[in-house]
Amino acid sequence: MNYYYLNQQHKLKNVFIISNYVMQLDISATALAIYFYLMYIEDRKTYQCYPSYKTIGKALKIKSKGTVAKYVRELEDKCLIYTEPTEVILKDGKKRNGNLKYTIRPIQDAIEHYHHEQMKKVNEVAARAKAQKMLDDYNRKHPKVTA
Repeated sequence: MNYYYLNQQHKLKNVFIISNYVMQLDISATALAIYFYLMYIEDRKTYQCYPSYKTIGKALKIKSKGTVAKYVRELEDKCLIYTEPTEVILKDGKKRNGNLKYTIRPIQDAIEHYHHEQMKKVNEVAARAKAQKMLDDYNRKHPKVTA
């Protein structure tokens, strides 16, 4: 896609662009679908939206609200979205839980989180390898005595 075309898309109201980096963040297909849906319905100025799990499920043909919740948590864990609870006040004055407020986070947050997690895994593997080498060296220097 050329630069001119990309700039023209930004001027369109009913278009949203997904960074190529999203496809590199090790996200399940269902979580991606939910992320795309949230991007589709978000307020382009606040980056927020308020769909219920039921609304998301209906739009994406996901039957279980629990399944939607699972993949929303995946998006939160990947730092693509932030959610916070809301309250509604009924006509009789009673407070009830409202839908979650979803905020689409900057893609850079997700990329940095992903790289941080990858480095953590590399460091864990290196630490395990170092510990195994130390154990092997110890066993070599101190052979087990059998009776």
